Amino acid sequence: MIFKELVLQNFGPYANRHVINLNPEINENTRPIILFGGMNGGGKTTLMDAIRLALYGQRAHCSTRGNLGYSEFLTQAVNNQASSIEQTRIELAFEHIINDQWKEFRIVRSWTKNPKDGKDNLGILDTDWPDPALANTWDEYIETILPLGISNLFLFDGEQVKELAEQETPPQAVIEAIQSLLGLELAERLSIDLDILASRKRKALASASQLSNLEEIEARLKQYNQEKELAQAALGTLQQQLKEAQKNYQEAADKFRTEGGRIAAQRSQLESKLDELAKATDNQRQEMCDLASDLLPLGLVTPLLKRVKLQAETEAKILQAKVARDVIQQRDDRLLEYLDKLSLTSKQLEKIKLFLQEENRSLNQELDLNKEPWLCIDEEGIKLLENLLEHQLSMQIDLASKQIERLKQLEEELDSTERQLAVAASPEDYQKLDQLVKEAQKELIKRQAAYEAGKHKYEEAIKAIDKIKKELEKYSEQAIDRANDEHIIKSVAKVQKTLQLFRERLTLKKLNKLEGEVTECFRYLLHKSDLVHRVAIDTNNFSLSLYDLQGLPVPKHRLSAGEKQLLAIAFLWGLARVSGRNLPVAIDTPLGRLDSSHRSNLVERYFPTASHQVILLSTDTEIGKVEVEQLREQGAIAREYLLKYDSQKRQTVVKTGYFY
Repeated sequence: MIFKELVLQNFGPYANRHVINLNPEINENTRPIILFGGMNGGGKTTLMDAIRLALYGQRAHCSTRGNLGYSEFLTQAVNNQASSIEQTRIELAFEHIINDQWKEFRIVRSWTKNPKDGKDNLGILDTDWPDPALANTWDEYIETILPLGISNLFLFDGEQVKELAEQETPPQAVIEAIQSLLGLELAERLSIDLDILASRKRKALASASQLSNLEEIEARLKQYNQEKELAQAALGTLQQQLKEAQKNYQEAADKFRTEGGRIAAQRSQLESKLDELAKATDNQRQEMCDLASDLLPLGLVTPLLKRVKLQAETEAKILQAKVARDVIQQRDDRLLEYLDKLSLTSKQLEKIKLFLQEENRSLNQELDLNKEPWLCIDEEGIKLLENLLEHQLSMQIDLASKQIERLKQLEEELDSTERQLAVAASPEDYQKLDQLVKEAQKELIKRQAAYEAGKHKYEEAIKAIDKIKKELEKYSEQAIDRANDEHIIKSVAKVQKTLQLFRERLTLKKLNKLEGEVTECFRYLLHKSDLVHRVAIDTNNFSLSLYDLQGLPVPKHRLSAGEKQLLAIAFLWGLARVSGRNLPVAIDTPLGRLDSSHRSNLVERYFPTASHQVILLSTDTEIGKVEVEQLREQGAIAREYLLKYDSQKRQTVVKTGYFY
């Protein structure tokens, strides 16, 4: 399928008639991208709404419709400058293959303000000729080409990708689209058809009273089916509310923690600890004062004390030498007297005297015996001084060092505790923070209970439906005559079981293929190819799980916001590839919160290959100068348009070209 042309006349901000060529260049050098540039509020989303409206009419999921009725929405969509009689018109020309040949169709929808019949006028041109029969069955026909259920997987916007990226499980609308895209709804539809067939056969075989009972049972079944649908819808809402409550509680808890609430809750403990540390610090200082009152101050004059010790030892040696000198002198005198008696020559005697004088002189010079002692410390005093220097004082210094280190630790703890108290919230602020946390927690508990109740209600409805179905089966076996069609009723239950098994196996087969495609797309888009090795998809709720090269799970919170958005795009891309449908892709606000590297990957790898036709609706900050030049260099852009919005006239004009 290829969109060829879009015509807007008096639709939204598009006054008068605008003809937009959407035809990509499909040849040897394919240029698939049709690029629209426009500022916020300039009419980009209106273009997407126009395509949806042209295709699906009152079934279209348009951005500005909300809860409006179709007639009100059509009136609202008329340009504010158009008169009540001027026609608003949308035309969408497209081609798709029928019997291996391209065939062109043009959808024309027109209306005026406050349409009388409450709807638009639909016309379908088959090539150049109107086809009223096709217009009458258009809703059925478009479902064979681009079913409404899967349209959001091909015509999507950045907000949809953002929502898909942030939720653990896809929204219900996306789940239904996935089931439709993978063909999983066929088994479900066949199961419903079999229920209808069995119901008809029961009624055909039943008597009047039996028919009444059957109708009563089927009425209950219908009621429970309705309750199931309502419970399922309510469950989705409750689940969203629960996630919002969880988010609010987490934000309140984070604020409580960051703004000192937790510390304030421990204020009394911190204050008690602060008192203990202050006392311990004072005690430590007192111990150091006591230590300083003893021998420790002598450590300041240790070099002087060592000199005193040396001087005392020297004086002691001098005193000893003087005593020895006197003794030696007396001995020398006696020796000389004795030598005189030996009748030695005077020359020999003179030599001996000189020798003795020289020895005495050396002894005097070595100890400087002429100096007078001034310390006069006795031997006991020297021993006390030596003991002081070598033992007592060193022990006191070591003890003082340890006490200083202990005091330093206590002061650091004291400072840290004081800082914790300083950042702690005041009692009033703490009370507010605590109240916020309690309210958020209360709301979370309330939402959790509501969700559990809704889940229980949904499960009870399913159980009731299963019970009534079994009752119908049992009733048909016991109360209805086994006639020619009895085997049909019996076979339905068997076929239902077979269908269930078939659906499970089909789901596994399809999801295995989808997992491979999504993994390949995600790794292709990522600039960190080693982050994720495999993407797994849950068969029940289609939630995504990531695994690394070792097969270990990769928590989603490890992914950045940009990586989560790439994962959502890879999911949509993988779905499109698995579907086997060659459909155009239109993306409104395509780059969202992506950083430069992820943005470059998306521009380089996704946009040129997402489909044979890719319509991009971007602001100047998303696909900027760098990105558009990158796409041009790749030769990926077929056409460029700029949506120029006049704020005074509140009108948009479509011009050829882009911002840059």
